[in-house]
Amino acid sequence: MTSEHQGAGLAFKVALAGGILAILAALSMAGAGPVYRAGLLALGDAFSVLRYAAFIALGAAGLGLVGLLIAAFTRRALPALLCALVILAGLVLVAVPWMQLQQARTVPPIHDITTDMQDPPAFEALVEAREAAPNAVDYPGEATARQQREAYPAIRPLMLDAPLPEVLAAAEAAARDAGWEIAAVGEARLEATDTTTWFGFKDDVVIRLTETPNGVRIDMRSASRLGRSDVGTNAARIRAFLADLAQRLE
Repeated sequence: MTSEHQGAGLAFKVALAGGILAILAALSMAGAGPVYRAGLLALGDAFSVLRYAAFIALGAAGLGLVGLLIAAFTRRALPALLCALVILAGLVLVAVPWMQLQQARTVPPIHDITTDMQDPPAFEALVEAREAAPNAVDYPGEATARQQREAYPAIRPLMLDAPLPEVLAAAEAAARDAGWEIAAVGEARLEATDTTTWFGFKDDVVIRLTETPNGVRIDMRSASRLGRSDVGTNAARIRAFLADLAQRLE
């Protein structure tokens, strides 16, 4: 057997090992959330799984690079292609937690966002559920408001020229279409819970409608039950919901 054939076989074996590591990393990342949701791991341990999975993915990419160099030296196209795919898979897997980390660094460490920082809509139906969670029921106060103003200046009340019952019906429909669990619907307010898909984090929402001479003012508050920072999730939820609501009533 020539050295080139031996090198090609080695490149294939390295690519196979890297592929196995990439699959292990992908399964670990995908399973961290469901395992946490099932109560089998604490949140810190689940995040550790993500971190270790990222290291495994880096190892897979490293093996892919080694295999690619061997395949290039022996001029074997198929092992080179396999190694390139392993490198791509490893880098994509590393990008998932890396992008989340970068996102967390670009937003303030707050978890309670509202369109009205002077008189935030208050939770009523969800008080008991929030009291059982780590984060407070009441709005955190001026320190949070100051950070919100700096990070999310576009988060403001929405004004709609439509009857209040019509706005409330549209808001309820939008909440249900978003997959939120409706906790209560009153004459001029709505409370609901949005559960994230991966880790099952619960964020609570309260929507308050106020009739004014210029139409109906919609104020919204979205607050996480767990965690110091929401990584921008609540602000994004408010922007998306109010945009959807305005579109429904155009």
